[in-house]
Amino acid sequence: MSKMSTELTRHALNGATMGTRWSALFFAEPEFDPAPIRTALQAAVDEVDGQMSTWKPDSDVMRLNAAPVGEWVAVPAQLAAVLRLGLEIGRASGGAFDIGMGDAVTAWGFGPEAAAPDGIRAAMETSRRRAHEVLEMDDARVRKAAVLKLDLNGIAKGYGVDRLAETLRDHGISDALVGIDGEMRAMGLRPDGEAWTIAVEAPDADRRTPHSILALQDAAVATSGDYRHWVEVRGRRLSHTMDPRRGAPLIASPASVTVVARSCAEADAWATALMVLGEDKGVTLARQSGLDALFLLRDDEASVRGVGVGRVFSEKPTAIASAKRR
Repeated sequence: MSKMSTELTRHALNGATMGTRWSALFFAEPEFDPAPIRTALQAAVDEVDGQMSTWKPDSDVMRLNAAPVGEWVAVPAQLAAVLRLGLEIGRASGGAFDIGMGDAVTAWGFGPEAAAPDGIRAAMETSRRRAHEVLEMDDARVRKAAVLKLDLNGIAKGYGVDRLAETLRDHGISDALVGIDGEMRAMGLRPDGEAWTIAVEAPDADRRTPHSILALQDAAVATSGDYRHWVEVRGRRLSHTMDPRRGAPLIASPASVTVVARSCAEADAWATALMVLGEDKGVTLARQSGLDALFLLRDDEASVRGVGVGRVFSEKPTAIASAKRR
């Protein structure tokens, strides 16, 4: 934008989606009418939710879940793109990110139904094949080679953020900050020429405080953590992130993993994968894969230390980092 920020009007739009809220922050000329863009942004996330929600019985992913094994099912282009990316990151992470954990997510009470002991036992006793070994794709068709219940909660919000960014670009806005429930994507720069600042939250269930600050330009960030959504079993909090090896919530993991990537869908999925892998394997894979990631780890005294990987985090815990889209 060529004019100074004092000549522009700040627009902060938001709305409901996926059990939380989306947001879009940008600046425009004083006479600019944000109403059509607000409508378009809501429509964009509604479309993602309508295709990928496991809370909507008539969503496209639930239709795929209900399809018989071996039957080709036509799916919308957006869902097909998310499935492909999910399978790609599933392979690259050795199955740590697995979009086929829907039975375990439901059984443990992280879906629309309450936790079910019989379902938990079944999920933990099931001999599992990874989704990227079971799901076959052909253009815009998908079929399952074995029984599989898909759950896209580890990637759909990130993809929704990307759709917010794409929608703004379609309306001629190239500088903005968009997000859904803490998953964020920075487009261009602020009107003053500075990067957008985003807080990496400290892993504290009782309050929201920043651990560090990122300065992002044309990049996305997502965090997976154990401190916002959990179930309590015998007095112990268990994270909503599923361990594909056990069909159950993670029992030993970083407090959180934050990933900066080109797209928010990639950041979202990789944050989950690295959370599942844990500090040692996760840091190793992040380095091998050229990822930018920050692992926040609790020590025995309940304090938090950070381990950074990649040029954004400079291999060390950092207060401020910046990235350009690669």
